[in-house]
Amino acid sequence: MAKQKVAMLTAGGLAPCLSSAVGGLIERYSDVAPDIELIAYRSGYQGVLLGDSITITADMREKAPLLHRYGGSPIGNSRVKLTNAADCVKRGLVKEGENPLRVAAERLANDGVTILHTIGGDDTNTTAADLAAYLAANGYNLTVVGLPKTVDNDVVPIRQSLGAWTAAEVGAHFFDNVSNEQTAAPRTLIIHEVMGRHCGWLTAATARAYLQRTKSYEYVDGLMTNAKMKSIDAVYLPEMAFDLDAEAARLKDVMDRTGHATVFVSEGACLDAIVEEREAAGETIKRDAFGHVKIDTINVGGWFQKQFAGLISAERSLVQKSGYFARSAPANGDDLRLIQSMTDLAVESALNKVSGVTGHDEAQNGKLRTIEFSRIKGGKAFDISTTWFGEVMDTIGQKYQAA
Repeated sequence: MAKQKVAMLTAGGLAPCLSSAVGGLIERYSDVAPDIELIAYRSGYQGVLLGDSITITADMREKAPLLHRYGGSPIGNSRVKLTNAADCVKRGLVKEGENPLRVAAERLANDGVTILHTIGGDDTNTTAADLAAYLAANGYNLTVVGLPKTVDNDVVPIRQSLGAWTAAEVGAHFFDNVSNEQTAAPRTLIIHEVMGRHCGWLTAATARAYLQRTKSYEYVDGLMTNAKMKSIDAVYLPEMAFDLDAEAARLKDVMDRTGHATVFVSEGACLDAIVEEREAAGETIKRDAFGHVKIDTINVGGWFQKQFAGLISAERSLVQKSGYFARSAPANGDDLRLIQSMTDLAVESALNKVSGVTGHDEAQNGKLRTIEFSRIKGGKAFDISTTWFGEVMDTIGQKYQAA
């Protein structure tokens, strides 16, 4: 039997699960197959292309449980698409005329890697599938098992991606402090922009977590810090229809009655309309190697601020983004349990030569299994008819309908 060698990498944006997932994989292999050599490619697929790897030493194995305490990635991230040769050449990762898939495949083969674990979103794991297919077509056997990471919770057909629960909880903590800015000046509009390119799940879940966090607070009657000041007045998601005039009238009424207004908005809400508006004005919109709009250059929260501030007669308005604060957090208890179940299955599948992405398969009644790469896609929409979201919107008092 050929000697096994395991490599792992994290890629894409951060999420509150990467450090713990790396730690979990190291722990599990150390428990069930301690003689297998482990390495990690530094900064995702960039490390594969450049041959930049970290050997997991005995001391690292012993101290792997410490990784559950931290956010970020202990092995580094990058956004590299192996099928985008032009971008890889531009970034100096391969030479002109080289096929990045071939370079990566040859690196894995030369390094003797037989198992590759990719921790990332749909782009990371579909890239892994491309790599595995290329290797298989060229006579090299590689088992690839991915773990689904994204705070957006938008991977088809996976019920719950790693890190999303934590991101919602930490985003709520972030806004609990920010909401106190309502007392800094009269007629203040605060817009809380939450991550979520195509999917409103995280914005909705953050709103729910914030309402749950603050519902038991006690206040001094008669003063300005009260339940209304700590509430939310609007939530806007990519999946919801948006009527600017109607919402502006509603929020102006809120502002007139209370002296403040609070809005939670997904960074993907109205994104297509904003991009279309800017391109029509002659602006060139920046996109990444995967063809996605570079959402940090769009400033959706700023767009909502521009639309609403004048219409609701706000004397002060500000946009606060919880994204980087939330996605860099260590995993919470719920995510730690989810990570452990998925890393255990990932190791079991890898040793049994079953490739795919671990997750609770929505097409199989939520069964935890290793899902075929061909079924993994991004951009899963949030179902705004879900019961808990309806309860959130009832609490806010906002009427809504699907886009």
